[in-house]
Amino acid sequence: MVCIAAFIILAIIGVFVAIISIFKPKVGKAYWKMFKKAWGCVSKKVRLQKCETGFKDDVKNTLLSRVIVKHPNWVKPLSVIIEVLSVIIVVIVIWAVLTAIKSLLAIWALGSCNVTKPSACSMGAEVCSIDESEPSNALEATGRWFTEWGEIFEAIPDKFKTYNAEDYNFNYVTVPSTNAEASVAVDIFDPGCSVCMISYRNQKAAGFFDEYNVRLVPFAIQDADNNYKFKNSEIAVRYMLAAEQFKSGLAVELLDHIFTGKNSEGISYQNKFNEDYSHDEAVAKLEAWLAEAGLDKDGIKEVREIANYPEITDKMNENRDIIEDQLKVKGIPTMIFDGKRHTGLWENM
Repeated sequence: MVCIAAFIILAIIGVFVAIISIFKPKVGKAYWKMFKKAWGCVSKKVRLQKCETGFKDDVKNTLLSRVIVKHPNWVKPLSVIIEVLSVIIVVIVIWAVLTAIKSLLAIWALGSCNVTKPSACSMGAEVCSIDESEPSNALEATGRWFTEWGEIFEAIPDKFKTYNAEDYNFNYVTVPSTNAEASVAVDIFDPGCSVCMISYRNQKAAGFFDEYNVRLVPFAIQDADNNYKFKNSEIAVRYMLAAEQFKSGLAVELLDHIFTGKNSEGISYQNKFNEDYSHDEAVAKLEAWLAEAGLDKDGIKEVREIANYPEITDKMNENRDIIEDQLKVKGIPTMIFDGKRHTGLWENM
C-alpha cells in the first residue's frame, strides 16, 4: 500500500513540480525518477504481481531518515503508522473516484449529482427536488450509498426510452387550446415551486400552450414523512383538481393567479401562499379567484365540497404513484412531450 499511496501523492503534486522544474530542472528529474518507480510498482499491483520492495523501503527510509538518527526506537511504530496512513490514503482516493463516477452518472441519468436530494447539486438541472429522508446512522448511510447506485443503473435505460404523454393516466388540469390536433404534452408542477413558476411563465411567453395540448398535473411535493414541502401547495392542488372537475379549464384561472399574479404591494401570490397565508386565508383567496372567474356562491360551495371529497385525495395519491413510482421523478417541473422527458426549468428550447 505504501507504493500505491506514494504514487497517488506524487501524481497530485506533479503539477506543482512541473512548474518548479522550469526554474530548477534537477527537481523535475528527481521527481520523474521517483514517479517512474511508483508507477512501475502500481502497474505490477494492478497485474497482481509482486511489487519491488526496494521502492517501498526508499519511501520509508526517506520519511524516517532523521528519526533513525535521533530516536531509533521510534522507527518501528512510525513504520506501522506509515503503512496505516497509506491504506487510509488509498481507501479515500478509491472512494473519491467512485463518488465522482457516481455523481457524473447520476447527472446524466437523473439530472442531479445528488440522488437523495437533487436540489443540493449545483451542477444539476434547476428543480424543486423530491427529497428522501436523511440516513440516521452510518449503517443506513452506507446502505443508501449502494441503493443510489441501483437507482442510477435503473434509470440509465430510461435515457434511451421514448415517452408517450398519453400513456400515463394522470389526473390533470386542461389548458384551453385552439389547436385541437396538436400533440399532447404533460407538465408536472407544484404550485409552491418557484422553478415551476418561472418555467410556466417561459412556456406562456414562448407559445408552448398553443403548440401543444398541455395536460397540467398539479402535484404537492411530500417528504418521506408525508410533510408538504410548500406550506399551502396541498390545498391549492385540491382546489385545482376540484375546479377542473366542476368545469374544464377553470383550474387554469387559479394557476395563473398563483404563478403570474401579484397583490397590491407587488408581492407574488406564490410567495404569499408559501410564506404568509394561513390555510384559511389560502382557501379564501382561491375562492375569491373562483368568484372573479364567474362562479356564484353555489358554484364556489360545490367546488369547496369537491375539494374535500375523498376522491380528490385518491386522485392526488394516484398522481403521486405515477410520478414517484412509475416515472421515478426526482425533481419538478418535469415535462413529457415529443417523445422525450425533460426535468428542470423549461426554456425556449
